[in-house]
This record gives sequence, C-alpha cells and structure tokens, in this order.
Amino acid sequence: MDQTLTTQSRALAFFANHKPLVLAYIIMVSLLIIAEIMVPGYLNINHASNLMRQISFLAIVCIGQTYVIISGGIDLSIAAVINLSNIVAAAQMAGKNENVLVACLAVFGIGLLSGASNGLGVHFLRIPPLVMTLAISSVVQGFAFIYSRGAPKGATAPFIQQLATGRLLNIISIPFIIFVMLATVFIVILHFTTMGRSIYAVGANSVTAEYSGVNVARVRLGVYMVSGFMCSLVGLLLIGYTGTSFLNTGDPFTMNSITAVVIGGVSVAGGVGSYVGTIAGAVIMTVVLNLLTVARIPEFGRQLAQGLILLAILLLYGREKKKR
Repeated sequence: MDQTLTTQSRALAFFANHKPLVLAYIIMVSLLIIAEIMVPGYLNINHASNLMRQISFLAIVCIGQTYVIISGGIDLSIAAVINLSNIVAAAQMAGKNENVLVACLAVFGIGLLSGASNGLGVHFLRIPPLVMTLAISSVVQGFAFIYSRGAPKGATAPFIQQLATGRLLNIISIPFIIFVMLATVFIVILHFTTMGRSIYAVGANSVTAEYSGVNVARVRLGVYMVSGFMCSLVGLLLIGYTGTSFLNTGDPFTMNSITAVVIGGVSVAGGVGSYVGTIAGAVIMTVVLNLLTVARIPEFGRQLAQGLILLAILLLYGREKKKR
C-alpha cells in the first residue's frame, strides 16, 4: 500500500513539474487517435512513413528554434534561410551527384553565416532578437531574389533525392533517421552539458548568467548558428524531396516552428522548456496541418487554424513572468 502511494506521489510530482510536457504528449497521442478515426488508414505504414518525413523537416528546424527561445531570443529568419539554401542547393547541384559536396558547403555556409549575423547583432549591437532576425530575414530573402533573378533554376542530385525520399527497410524514412540522430545529440547537449546549462541560465536572466561566469556572447552566437545550420539542412533536404527549388519553400516553417516550440512547453520568456516537448509540438502541428489539407481546407483556413492554435497555447503557457 505504501509503495503504491509512493508511486502515485512520484507520478503526481512529475506531472506537476512537467505539466506542459505531459499535456503536449497527451494531446499528441489523442490527435493521432482522432486522425485515425477521421481518416481510416491514416497511420498505415505508407502514410505513416510520409508523415514521419514531414514531421522530421519541421522537427529539425525546431532544434534551432528551441535553443534560441530557451536562451531568451527568437528566430524569424528561418523561412528566408531555408529559401536561399534551397535555391543555392538546386543551382549548385544542377542534377549531378559530383556537385553535392560544393552545394553542401555553400548551403551550410549560408546557414552558419546567417546564424552568426543574428547572434552578433543580438549580443554586441544589442538589437532585440525580433528586430535583428527580421532584418536578417529581409537581407537573406533579398539575396535569394538576386541570386535566382526571381526564377530559381537547377535540380536535385540523385543522392540528395534518395536521402530525402528513401526509406530504411521500406518503412522508416531516411529524414526521420537523420532527425532522431540530431535530436539525440542536441537533447544530450541541452540537458547534460555545461553549454546546455548556460543556455538555460542566459534565458532565465542574462545579466545574472554573465556575473556567474557564463560566456553569454558564445551562448547567443552558438544558438543562432545552430538554428541557421538546421535551416540550411532542411533547405537541402527539401530540394531532394521536391526535386526543384522555389522562392517560398521555407515560408511555413517560421510560424510552424514557433508554434511547435510553444506547444511543447518552452516558455517564450526563455529559460524554461525542453526539446523533448518540442518534438510533440512538431508532431501536433504536422498532423493538424495535414488533416486540414486532407479535408481540403483552403490556405487561408489553415493559416487561421494555425494562428488560433498558437494564440490558445500562448494563453495557456505564456503567462509566466520572468524577473530579469
């Protein structure tokens, strides 16, 4: 009897300490069950594999967005970095495997440079993250138009196409495997390393963190560079998925990533949350948008639903006040 009470007490304590995380996973599981009921066969192997691929693209972008928001910032340059990476990748590869290495170097360079610019502007120029990342977004999008002259050219290489569309054992999509490997590494970094603890400290109170010996500049530069790199990786994978590039490929990812991160329990005030929760948020957002597409809801309806979801989550989780 005492052991049962102890187990129940521990369960209640865990729920109390991780309420947003637990709620996110309850919502995720419930949504998947509802989806299967609404669309019989929704979770069959074929569709589940395609769903995993879509979830992976968003979840990879969310790695960087999670790091940035936990550190007390936000990244609004995500769509632009994905767009430019996608356009440059297609042009550089030109449908040939021998051009993949050059394309990857160019694309990852774009991501890291964009992220570094955000981090440097936020920390050294003291520009608010909202303004800085929006400015970089405009600059990067401008480069995308200049580089493509408004008409993106090129095509994916067969290797990248296989990477983005292939399946392991004809079941598990390769992007999902890439996502799992990246998620494992960045969860470990966030929760079990000095860098991870520093990210939480900066998000909670950057001034206190600096007085405590945390290298705030390195943290801010690091989280934005992680975000830029993840965006460039997704831009590369998307060219493999679609076969060609578009000027607006990455447009949905900025708002979707913010919504997924907040749904997962990360505080928009910074210093609180986990990428483990963000994963559930990414699944929820992908399934909701997928169901709306299946139901043939027009684009404006999907955007409306997305905005309402974000607003509802912010009302639930965004009331925390941080003393900075």
